[in-house]
Amino acid sequence: MTGPRLRQDLAQLPAYTPGRPAVTGTSGLGPGHKLSSNENPYPPLPSVLQAVAEQSAAFNRYPDMSATHLTAALASRFDVPVDDIAVGAGSVGVLGQILAAVVAPGDEVVYAWRSFEAYPILVQVAGATPVPVPLTPDERHDLGAMAAAVTDRTRLVLVCSPNNPTGTAVRRAEFEQFLDRIPDDVLVVIDEAYHEFVTDPDVPDGLDLYRGRSNVAVLRTFSKAYGLAGLRVGYLIAHSPVAAAVRRTAPPFAVTALAQAAAIASLSARDELHDRVDALNQGRTRVEAALTGQGWALVPSQANFVWLRTGRDSAAFTAACAANGVTVRPYGDEGVRVSIGTPDADDAFLATAAAWRAQACCHWVLVSGYVVAIEYGTSYRVVNARGQVRSTLQANQTFDMLADSRDLGALLEALLRETPAASPPESLIAKAGSSASIAAPGPGGSGPLSGEPDRPPTSQHQVADRQFYWAG
Repeated sequence: MTGPRLRQDLAQLPAYTPGRPAVTGTSGLGPGHKLSSNENPYPPLPSVLQAVAEQSAAFNRYPDMSATHLTAALASRFDVPVDDIAVGAGSVGVLGQILAAVVAPGDEVVYAWRSFEAYPILVQVAGATPVPVPLTPDERHDLGAMAAAVTDRTRLVLVCSPNNPTGTAVRRAEFEQFLDRIPDDVLVVIDEAYHEFVTDPDVPDGLDLYRGRSNVAVLRTFSKAYGLAGLRVGYLIAHSPVAAAVRRTAPPFAVTALAQAAAIASLSARDELHDRVDALNQGRTRVEAALTGQGWALVPSQANFVWLRTGRDSAAFTAACAANGVTVRPYGDEGVRVSIGTPDADDAFLATAAAWRAQACCHWVLVSGYVVAIEYGTSYRVVNARGQVRSTLQANQTFDMLADSRDLGALLEALLRETPAASPPESLIAKAGSSASIAAPGPGGSGPLSGEPDRPPTSQHQVADRQFYWAG
């Protein structure tokens, strides 16, 4: 007996992976800390709770499908026309409406990758073709490559700034130059789910860009800074033809009356919101400084999370955090995103990160008189005989791949292009500021590198005519 015929392409859809709930560590000490979903860790504001409580007496009634009062409040708050606003069930719900209004089967949607995990899912559900463009090695949008990826079939470009999960944000000049290259009939949606956490003055407010360009729209949410993740309300600000089309594709009654009441109350609580965002930003600064001090290589975040390029160690690092009662968000073999939480939660995470770094895998390789420190998931450093760092290459997907055994030679060739060759001295300082040293190879290039005469190198490779050794 055959069942209903379903879409054949559903099996190819990537699955959305939500942040895992808080867990108690194996030590069983204290509560678990959920740092996996970029939520505001603080409870709802009293004024918001009161508004929801008052509205709850009437939830036997359907909500206002047009969200009239919320739309008016947003228009007043951001000084935009009411007709330029569309609301929906979270920014993800609004993005679904945008796709339904803009793309048809076979149309293309350009976005950076890695970026928000829902993008490829929603694009393919809409029947469009995703066009992901890799981030730059420093985890930023490659706007030049994104502009070059736009074709006659492109209908939509998504720019996530600050980017989820890397936390990097697009700066004003590069944004303007990018928008100048996009055809007027291609809609550019700036996804600003984390806008309230931006402190870099060079990162533009997307509304400033929208006001001067008819093909620019701004997508925001009440889930993050406002702390309404459980109520699901987001909004789009776009020029009226676009906003009207997005309203037309909205599911009826998508934004509940409770969500509307909470959002309106949140817009009125500016001072309280500022205090909470400021506290989280201070926490971000503290966490970034601590991680940097531990030896992690970070890209500056403009969101309420930090990104660790842990590479193939991502699952193990996530498990180590869970063992200590901290839930973080891994992304395959790429990295781990860690939300900023309460000070106690941040401290618990930092303790785990410090312990991990203390035992982290770090290999030193002698290459043409230089020692190369290969630190998985952080950076690759070329250090000269006096312990001076000659160059540092931030880890990225390419170098993570090259650091795999068979392609180690290609990695070191790339490093050698950054650092001129030199004759090996008698001894080499392994790391700037470190007292550790690695002995130079003996006659014939076959001596030990670990400083222990009886310990041979783990493996041996040939890069062009240069011999080097893997000391692990």
